[in-house]
Amino acid sequence: MTKSIVLTGITTTGTPHLGNYAGAIRPAIKASKDEQVRPFYFLADYHALIKCSEPARVKQSSLEIAATWLALGLDTSNAVFYRQSDVPEILELTWMLTCVTAKGLMNRAHAYKAAVAENEEAGGSDPDKGVTMGLFSYPILMAADILMFNANKVPVGKDQIQHIEMARDIAARFNHIYGEHFVLPEAVLEENAATLLGLDGRKMSKSYNNTIPLFEPEKKLRKLINKIKTNSLEPGEPKDPEGCTLFGIYQAFANHHEVDAIRQRYAEGIGWGEMKQVLFEKINDEIAPARERYEALLASPEHIEQQLQEGAEKARAISRPFIEQLRAAVGIAKLAG
Repeated sequence: MTKSIVLTGITTTGTPHLGNYAGAIRPAIKASKDEQVRPFYFLADYHALIKCSEPARVKQSSLEIAATWLALGLDTSNAVFYRQSDVPEILELTWMLTCVTAKGLMNRAHAYKAAVAENEEAGGSDPDKGVTMGLFSYPILMAADILMFNANKVPVGKDQIQHIEMARDIAARFNHIYGEHFVLPEAVLEENAATLLGLDGRKMSKSYNNTIPLFEPEKKLRKLINKIKTNSLEPGEPKDPEGCTLFGIYQAFANHHEVDAIRQRYAEGIGWGEMKQVLFEKINDEIAPARERYEALLASPEHIEQQLQEGAEKARAISRPFIEQLRAAVGIAKLAG
């Protein structure tokens, strides 16, 4: 049986938080154990350079993210777990794809259009101010990530669907010119993925500085949960769980029976202090075992590096022969022998 290839990239620009865990990491860890598919997970460190020019941050984020996924039980015997920069064929493919990609297609990329719109709203004379070629053309690098391994499916949020469509367009153009080499990938919309609110009631995001890091020590975790914004309703007053940050986070960690019980407690007027204690205990019970493994992995970066190198070898067992095939297709080959 030919396994379906599912590919996910993880940008290395920050520390994983509860929103990352509930929305993407936890379902991906579960998928890594599915023997019906061949999952590819990679640290997108070249992508990180587009938005982050702090070398120490990119390196530390790579360490923390890799440690997080391994601590949470990523099955590296089934999944291919690697660092983007350890597979140089991806960058070579990026250039090949760049040479068949229309500039007009890149002009339509959401991130580029948003940057131009922001410059125009500011009244500047240069609509491309601050726009690097990395920002402008990163959908091509993303296409290379996907097409190098002929991924069948790419799980994404709604804001990333356009990039999968672009990858399909680029692959189809290459196939038209040079013959059938690429599978056209399909976006898998993560409609059921949890989206958690942060400390201030907005979506939990590093850009809002409102996150709760996944592996905070118990005391810090409790302190952060106690800082979550709530309304002024007193204990004993009925409360609406819908739109409540505390309830939304609890729902992402609890089973249906527990959620129903807490919903009833809201109707009975549970106090915010008590609810924050309930939430702390629920999160800590799930995270504590992995937190210990995470701390141990951070103290042994050589183990993490070994896992990434083993993943890179698995990836390159595919990428090396494939890039040779693509070189021949475009006419880049030895003249004799």
